[in-house]
Amino acid sequence: MSRETEIKLKIDNHKAFLRRLAKLGAKPSIPRTHELNLIFDTPDGGLAKHGQLLRIRTETPVAASKKLPPRTLLTFKSPPDQLAIGAPATPAQRHHKVREEIELVLPDPVALQKIFEGLGLRGWFRYEKFRTTYKLPARHTWAKSLLVEFDETPVGTFVELEGPGDAIDRAARELGYSVKDFILKNYLVLYLDDCRRRGVAPGDMLFPKKK
Repeated sequence: MSRETEIKLKIDNHKAFLRRLAKLGAKPSIPRTHELNLIFDTPDGGLAKHGQLLRIRTETPVAASKKLPPRTLLTFKSPPDQLAIGAPATPAQRHHKVREEIELVLPDPVALQKIFEGLGLRGWFRYEKFRTTYKLPARHTWAKSLLVEFDETPVGTFVELEGPGDAIDRAARELGYSVKDFILKNYLVLYLDDCRRRGVAPGDMLFPKKK
């Protein structure tokens, strides 16, 4: 397992945000990629009830000089608060989402989905987004392990900052945000919040189909 520390920030003006990012010298390390995610759970929602996540994600590059094939990943995440059990919460655990993560590339996602279904799991929620991952230049030594992930979603534009807690905090300040702006909710919860706000029944978090 690897430890994942991250937060989200809501972007109201994506052009202004990208200008601030450019001033820091950030460059895409992974070009714009379409992600289609399928979350699995037991019929009674046992994984979600325990704060766990089991997901199959298919990543398809939007454009590239050479056509790259889609890549499919299996991800398991532990409950966000699991690290704090039996010990006082650290500053990072108070305003960052910290959890353990296992991720691997799937050679045959269809076969794995059939195995999951045979074990009684079901793919119950789909969501998609376009993600562009940025890295800051080497002169920003504090940001060496930081990922800046620019996400275009059906419920708005967000950025995920992932890396050491102090780097997350500094990057947020450099980009014009403070701790009060940190979002620890996942995209499922943000989608459900958006459905309640609009007074519509939830389904899957997908972009409208082009006519």
